[in-house]
Amino acid sequence: MERIDDLQYEGLKIIQNSDGFCFGIDSVLLSDFAKRIKSGSLIVDLGAGTGILSILLSKKVCNSKIIAFEKQKEVFDMACRSIEFNNLQDSIKMFCKDILDIDKSIKVDAVVTNPPYKKLDTGIYSSNVKKQISRFESTADLDDWIRISSMILKDFGEFYMVYRSERLAEVINIMNKYYIEPKEIRFVYSKITDQSTIVLIKGVKFGKRFLKIDKPLIIYDENGNYTSEIDLIYNRRNNG
Repeated sequence: MERIDDLQYEGLKIIQNSDGFCFGIDSVLLSDFAKRIKSGSLIVDLGAGTGILSILLSKKVCNSKIIAFEKQKEVFDMACRSIEFNNLQDSIKMFCKDILDIDKSIKVDAVVTNPPYKKLDTGIYSSNVKKQISRFESTADLDDWIRISSMILKDFGEFYMVYRSERLAEVINIMNKYYIEPKEIRFVYSKITDQSTIVLIKGVKFGKRFLKIDKPLIIYDENGNYTSEIDLIYNRRNNG
């Protein structure tokens, strides 16, 4: 069943289907992490899903133009309707296309991506096709996502990604393979006593070697409530 969710940021809303794969906090955190992209940039959103990253970044990066790719037709259609609902047609252009089929000759200032976390032969299989495609590498694996990002980035263009912490070594190896230098990493923890499950990564194509490790990002406090930083990211600090 479709529903309209309030993103609690600049009046933005998004259409989602509760029977499909809805966006999670990882996409919201990535949009906040990537908001330092320079004003007026041309950005590609690889594997856009419901369009959550593109919609948030259209307001967080001033005067940006965003090209978003999503291969699932039903999810693509939903993202297009969300873009129209928010009157963002001039800022975001959606294409229903597998990332393996995009025009590699385009050159952009930044790439943002929240790709599937799991290898195809791992984890629990979902009978829901949309959820299965969103969670598991299918036609494209991690190497493809980073390779294509590098191909379409301008020299010194920026790469922003959220991924599973357990696969960070693999991510960095592939980034180096395709000349994207890791520049900033921030580990995300559900609680301060837990292990990190996801990590936010920034890289620069042909960047100089210097890696900054940010302070940890904690989602919940000891009482199970959002921390003040998460409230700020969600724009809830003054909403109770």
